[in-house]
Amino acid sequence: MKYLLLYFPLLFCMHCQPAAQSSPAAMALPAPDYPFTGHITADEKMHGLTFVAPPEPFPENPMPAVKSVNASWISVVPYAFTRSGVPNVRFSEHGGQWWGERPEGVRETIRQAHAHDIKVMLKPQVYVPRGWTGALDFPTDADWEQWEAAYERYILRFAALADSTGAELFCIGTEFNVAIQKRPQYWTNLIAKIRNVYRGKLTYSANWDDWERVPFWKELDYIGLGGYFPLVEAVTPEVKDLQTAWKPIFERLKTFSQKQERPVLFTEFGYLSVDGCGWRNWELERGIEERNINEQAQANCLEAFFATYQPESWWAGGFLWKWFPNMRGHEGYPERDYTPQGKLGEKTLRAWYGKH
Repeated sequence: MKYLLLYFPLLFCMHCQPAAQSSPAAMALPAPDYPFTGHITADEKMHGLTFVAPPEPFPENPMPAVKSVNASWISVVPYAFTRSGVPNVRFSEHGGQWWGERPEGVRETIRQAHAHDIKVMLKPQVYVPRGWTGALDFPTDADWEQWEAAYERYILRFAALADSTGAELFCIGTEFNVAIQKRPQYWTNLIAKIRNVYRGKLTYSANWDDWERVPFWKELDYIGLGGYFPLVEAVTPEVKDLQTAWKPIFERLKTFSQKQERPVLFTEFGYLSVDGCGWRNWELERGIEERNINEQAQANCLEAFFATYQPESWWAGGFLWKWFPNMRGHEGYPERDYTPQGKLGEKTLRAWYGKH
């Protein structure tokens, strides 16, 4: 999300060793079928949750709660770390980050998901403290090449992990607005390298204001983007007003999907449960502890979102930001956070994810 300041407490990064060989689950993943015909059935839609990595192993199995809201997918997000202006991607397999982000935690999360017939998108993501990946930039080609080599090591190790665990979808990057415009050939080459390691389907997570400028959608399987569009600037926006605000965005996405011959996937979408959450949620994160709780506003935003996109055959689904397994890993304000757990929005989510 643009200018997202409160993703998690400062997380250090990690990597995993490449798998020696791929598992039978990975071998069974379907090959891409193009051109996309524009017909994704209700059963094929990704009813997803973004799983927040817990600091320690799960105290109890978190997957029944996922199933209880009729979710069929989770997104697993192992973070890496880049400081603004420093051409490096830091990650450590031996510590410095929460259990759920370390290789053993990622593998165990995927194993438990698959044991409950839940599919997985593995979405390695770079965190820039006091900054944003979309603005990440370097003054020289040498700096860019140094950062790109580090990012490649990080992403290919997780691509190998995705293949060895049979993760059904892999996200090659998130919100690199400047990087993909300045260095498009790097990303095209990286996609080819990932496909040599991972045999499942691929996407990229564009920022909500940048998806039309991504040059490599036809190299991927899904047009991925964050769904944090500012819609209605009201304390408690009405569903009908939100749906009206979605219409021009909806039409652009539909046309773009047809042009690119790829389905649209919301790699992230969600709303804080506070006043005004139909507008610029990343701005509401500042001073979140002081904002008025408004579960109805969150529920209305979710209702309008699903009513707009769920019926569409060119829409592949999405991953709700965010879901705390066993309600662990939150930053101290879950009643205001994006999660709908225990709120009115949970009922909305359950109802829409249960429609087939």
